[in-house]
Amino acid sequence: MPAATSPDRAGPDEAPSTHFPRSGQRAREPLWRHVLGEQLRWLRHERGQTLIDTATRAGVSPQYLSEMERGVKEPSSEMIAAVAGALDTTLIDLTSGVAERLRTIRCMAASGPRCRAAYALAA
Repeated sequence: MPAATSPDRAGPDEAPSTHFPRSGQRAREPLWRHVLGEQLRWLRHERGQTLIDTATRAGVSPQYLSEMERGVKEPSSEMIAAVAGALDTTLIDLTSGVAERLRTIRCMAASGPRCRAAYALAA
């Protein structure tokens, strides 16, 4: 994924996450819908689209798209495909991005900053 251009448009890997445990707590894996929402919002911002632009292109309401991006809704595969199309991406690219973000979160929770540096070097 391209590097983020500003702090308010951080890519999914740079986005602040509440999924990391405090000391002494066990890491909790994030829900898929939350990571999907982060990915959708990042893609939308990367493409310079507003919520209304993307929702109109996808044939969904802006409220529904907002709920998807916030991880409130568990969207159907048809809805995910519609939004992916509106963002000029494929389902495989979108879901691969979500899976990679989940791997990164797991790695960071298990190994801390050292693992994140390894991902940065691999890129």
